[in-house]
Amino acid sequence: MLYLQLYFTGYGLTLEDLAASRSLKSKTPGHPEVHHTVGVEMSTGPLGQGVASAVGMAMAARHEAALFAAGSDHLDHTVWALAGDGCLQEGVSSEASSLAGSLGLDNLVLIWDDNGITIDADTSGTFSEDVRARYRAYGWRVLEIDDATDLAAIEAVLRAAAERTGQPTLVAVKTVIGAPSAKFGGTPAAHSGGFGKEEVGAVLESLGYSPTAELSELVNDEILAHTRAASERGAALHADWQREHSAWEAEQPEAAARWNAFRDGATDPSPLEAIATGSPGDPVATRKTNGAVIKALQESLRLWGGSADLSGSTNVAVDGKPFSAGDPGGEFIRFGIREHAMAAILSGIALHGPWRPFGSTYLVFSDYMRPSIRLAALMGLGVIYVFTHDSVAVGEDGPTHQPVEQIASLRTVPGLDVVRPADAVEVTAVWQRILASPQRPVALLLSRQDVPVLESDGDTADGARAGGFVRWQSGVGTDLALIATGSEVSLAIEAAQALEAEGIAARVVSMPCVEWFSEADRDYRESVLPPSLTARVAIEAGRGDAWYRWAGSSGEVVSIEEFGESGSGAEVMRLRGIHLDAVLDAARRVLRTGHPVP
Repeated sequence: MLYLQLYFTGYGLTLEDLAASRSLKSKTPGHPEVHHTVGVEMSTGPLGQGVASAVGMAMAARHEAALFAAGSDHLDHTVWALAGDGCLQEGVSSEASSLAGSLGLDNLVLIWDDNGITIDADTSGTFSEDVRARYRAYGWRVLEIDDATDLAAIEAVLRAAAERTGQPTLVAVKTVIGAPSAKFGGTPAAHSGGFGKEEVGAVLESLGYSPTAELSELVNDEILAHTRAASERGAALHADWQREHSAWEAEQPEAAARWNAFRDGATDPSPLEAIATGSPGDPVATRKTNGAVIKALQESLRLWGGSADLSGSTNVAVDGKPFSAGDPGGEFIRFGIREHAMAAILSGIALHGPWRPFGSTYLVFSDYMRPSIRLAALMGLGVIYVFTHDSVAVGEDGPTHQPVEQIASLRTVPGLDVVRPADAVEVTAVWQRILASPQRPVALLLSRQDVPVLESDGDTADGARAGGFVRWQSGVGTDLALIATGSEVSLAIEAAQALEAEGIAARVVSMPCVEWFSEADRDYRESVLPPSLTARVAIEAGRGDAWYRWAGSSGEVVSIEEFGESGSGAEVMRLRGIHLDAVLDAARRVLRTGHPVP
């Protein structure tokens, strides 16, 4: 349907493109993809994601209008979304719709194709609640279109839906899937797959065409002239808006200047220079330094976000008031306990632009967010996921809250940068690269527990931004490489210093972002990890399989391969093998074997 609309209204698709739908390298892939087909605003397919991302778009639109044109509707606009029964069954749409109602997003209209059919069967056995009552309970206004062929009713209801009433609007449209097919209409078989030549012919005939009509016969010049006029109407509407905009700029020059800077500029990284990273040896959790960074960047107006009810614990709390129905200019977002919706909403905010949205929760709950994270990576969105409590050092909350497999799992997502800085110095350094990379999502993994600020030199920030660098070494450091991330870098340095007393020249490689390091040129990578340096140990408080890429099959990985326990963070780390003796034992075994790294 979307491709047909893009064809009819002149977005560059041809009849040949329509005929090539779902074929390799076509402009009309099986599910629409942003940046692939002109006119597609979001990659869709995973049900419910579009509903939640539309909420994010509406939030971004309302926030922008409140910041720069409060008291007028000049920058305000309506976000329209289409959803089916499957979309409204997915939990992510329920989470997001609940939040939209609480926020009074009356610039959002959700059109629901109420046909009562999914792939397997009709919805009577799986989706029998009163959806309209559910949305009213969320705080939505519900409008009805009883006959999807009544064009006058459709126009009247959609015009009413665009009116601002203080509530988002659900438009429930009763339809028959596959109409007017006598064989497949109203049945699950109409959901996908071909009707077959005979039934296609019958449908064409019922619509007044030849049963053997080709695509070119179904679209005549008169039809195209009518539909392509949409672009002319759009151009006229845009010209009207531009005249209003020029008048607004003349009446509100200060606001207009701020808006233009917001739309055209980038997030200013200069506030990072004022972040106090502490003196070497000072203990500070990386989540705390990260919180200082977010507060410093708040004034940039490009960084906007919040947390899933954990802002104090994840240290993303900023000054000001929350975004709300009464204060859409609020400085931060309260997503509530809705991790999946939060991630999908962030995608919508990023798609609307030009925000760099961020959302925060504990790392272990990234599993709730995974489908939305994957989609953000697929679309190349500059979303920032702030994950704290990044290891079993979480401690007393026990194994349900102690991440083990999450770091390794997130690194398997193509296009997602997973960043785990070692200390306060690395936190500020990696933010500089994050701000300079608006077309990639990033998962920022931060410690709950205090970690020491490490000795640094002039190359530390550059090294962190490169994704991997030598953070400490004994002499020339050519006997052994200890590769670590996050809180384990200080442990690696402690081990290297102990080995130095035994006459072993070790280097500690801090690798805050494997993805960045992998993208660095070969000469740089080999300067950090020379091929001749074959004795290697990787250390990370999580699953360790992927670290053999850097340690080599003859190297060792000190990692955590089972769930945690309830106890103090230090006790659980030791119980699960992340401690000095384990690193030293691994290092000595590697040095004894002397096998080359493949």
